[in-house]
Amino acid sequence: MVKKKYYAQFQQAVYQQTLENGLDVVLIPQQGFKKTYAILTTNYGAVDNRFVPIQQDQLVTVPAGIAHFLEHKMFEKADHDAFDLFGQFGADANAFTSYTQTSYQFSTAQQFAKNLSILLDFVQDPYFSRAGVKKEQGIIGQEIRMYNDNSDSRLYTGTIANLYPADPMKNDIAGTEESIKKITPELLMQCYQTFYQPSNLRLVVVGNLDVEQTLGVIEQCEKDRQQVARKIQRGPLIQDVQGNDIIANGSIRMPIGRPKAMVGIRGLSQYPDARKRLKYKLACELMLELLFDDTTTNYLDLYNQQIIDDSFGFSFEMERGFHFATISSDTDDPARFFNAIQKIARHAKENLAKMDAEFEKTKRGAMGRLIMSLNLPEMIANRYASSLFGELNIFDELEILRLLTLGDVYDACQQLLGPHRFTNFTVQPEKM
Repeated sequence: MVKKKYYAQFQQAVYQQTLENGLDVVLIPQQGFKKTYAILTTNYGAVDNRFVPIQQDQLVTVPAGIAHFLEHKMFEKADHDAFDLFGQFGADANAFTSYTQTSYQFSTAQQFAKNLSILLDFVQDPYFSRAGVKKEQGIIGQEIRMYNDNSDSRLYTGTIANLYPADPMKNDIAGTEESIKKITPELLMQCYQTFYQPSNLRLVVVGNLDVEQTLGVIEQCEKDRQQVARKIQRGPLIQDVQGNDIIANGSIRMPIGRPKAMVGIRGLSQYPDARKRLKYKLACELMLELLFDDTTTNYLDLYNQQIIDDSFGFSFEMERGFHFATISSDTDDPARFFNAIQKIARHAKENLAKMDAEFEKTKRGAMGRLIMSLNLPEMIANRYASSLFGELNIFDELEILRLLTLGDVYDACQQLLGPHRFTNFTVQPEKM
């Protein structure tokens, strides 16, 4: 049965249906748009390397990087490449793997039904050959070497490895050259059969679409696919839920001209309720903006003292089962940078309590950016392609953001910026 939710403020309807085989479908028709965008996501990513395979009862560990490797191999078929099919029918296709999801997407202004069928068919029809796997090992190995030569990438991955030294997040999403050499067609199929079953997939379609016709195309594609959902058993994600294993400092040297520094902050709170989880995420994002945006006193002081430059940035990432914040900059004096950032964090609660006017301005700015993104089908679909926030979507996000208070931000600050949750990581120039 199709569920419809109407958002009167935006004159927008969102349709949701779970098919008999378990596939979760979300349709968001937009009047006046020429383009349609679709994204098919499995709730499976780089951290899911310990699990009980379907029809087995023992936990196995598979090589780091296998989810990303599987994403690459899904496009290859026995006699064609799915990328070529999308091109033949006027669509632009792509895919990506994160810590906790793998997504396949396309956008098109023509032959939407055909391209949607291609998406559903190629993702649910695996083909793995030994020759293809060996070839891909070379391609991904080159990709890994490229990232290893990138100082910004190494700064980020080094920071995350310090925050989660005993957990799968310590590994780069692509794995290592050594780990991907262990990947075989059999292991790929084992992962595929466990995590690509329809009940672990979500399809989101946004743009120029007819709801009834689109559902008809989807149901026709799915009518003969697996009907029984098989429970997925994953291994423990976090070994030390209190974060006592965080490594306080780390550093590497690379051939760069100037040091790069990053502070990582590991969140410990868990929110099983999807709405509370989203509210906390939005509050953390606003908190970081209030403390570190380039219009703040903190930023100007850091800049004027030449502790940071215009490379300065910050982010908050929330995934299934974990979340963290990062603050970084190129800097001549990493020690001063770390001390300054942690000083701001220590005094964050008392400063936030006095930021009523700044909070309202920052929240309006965040809402304005979110409303502007409603003109982009890709943005609407991608924000809620995963199952992290349940059935919530971008229109629910706007309402939660509208109701957010400075008190909510203060509470989030208490949750995130606790003691002993920080790491400092530096990429230093090689010694001459």
